[in-house]
Amino acid sequence: MGSNSFGSVFRFTTWGESHGKEIGVVVDGCPPGLEISRERIQEALDARKPGGSAQVSPRMEEDRVEIVSGLFDGVTTGAPIAMRIANRDVDSSSYERAKSVLRPGHANFTWLKKYGIFDYRGGGRASARETAARVAAGAVAEALLESEGISIIAELVQVGDARGKEMGRRIERAMTEGDSVGGVVEVRCLGVPSGLGDPIYEKLEAKLASAMMSIPATRGVEFGMGFEAVTMRGSEHNDAFIKSDRIRPESNMAGGIQGGISTGEEIVVRVAFKPTSSISKMQNSVDIHGESVEIAMGRGGRHDPCVALRGAPVARAMAQVVLADCLLIQKSVCNISSRVVSHEL
Repeated sequence: MGSNSFGSVFRFTTWGESHGKEIGVVVDGCPPGLEISRERIQEALDARKPGGSAQVSPRMEEDRVEIVSGLFDGVTTGAPIAMRIANRDVDSSSYERAKSVLRPGHANFTWLKKYGIFDYRGGGRASARETAARVAAGAVAEALLESEGISIIAELVQVGDARGKEMGRRIERAMTEGDSVGGVVEVRCLGVPSGLGDPIYEKLEAKLASAMMSIPATRGVEFGMGFEAVTMRGSEHNDAFIKSDRIRPESNMAGGIQGGISTGEEIVVRVAFKPTSSISKMQNSVDIHGESVEIAMGRGGRHDPCVALRGAPVARAMAQVVLADCLLIQKSVCNISSRVVSHEL
């Protein structure tokens, strides 16, 4: 099975399953000389881990990270950075009765068609448990971005059709009814210099969209005005340029990216998450033999009524990794260009 790695220069590879012994990540391409503490990575993981409130999965994982390579005296050496996180609160018993059921909204059917086997215990490799490893990789990328004055904020801005204080009520209502609800996470990238990204096939928004859509349960990504742009005219949506402290767009309708390259303005990305597939309501499906079955997947299981709530730290991490990758690519391009110019002179 491929597709376990992400990135070009700053690259990470994750391993592990929801109910396996552990999950982990190897980060390669991180420059030497960056100060990275275990506490930094742990803080990022704590924002994503389950069991933090009544509105998220009650699975009590500490998500204690162990850094096993790539650091010396708290500083990156340029070698691969390997991190592991133990799965300590594993209970597979509730999945035994449904191991042959093609669960609605889950990856059982498609994985079986592709690989002929599927780990039904919490979704195995397809579980959102894997995203903890991404968050650890994002925390490493954050150290690089901070050295360049770049910061990233991600927050839940919509649940169902509700915003603000009503979002929590929507989640609670769904929980009471044995159901789930979707949400929107907004990611804002500040301090990003102009010039990151590439045109045509390696556009910055294409890389960010790929990163966000790789997160479990995502269903859509938009930048700047996004889909609302179809209701506007060109005279309204165009980002006219002005001269202030620098030449810059007067507005930011495009969300900080034009022609696939960053403008130097705040990059604004919104990610839509579907309602959690595992719910307590009875649903109809079939088993692997095609026999009709009824199943209430959430009963006895431990699931988030709104995956978008814990999706914010994951979306932030993926943005961190993409920007770190683009930053290193840009630096290498600039170095090559300067050497070519110097040689010609």
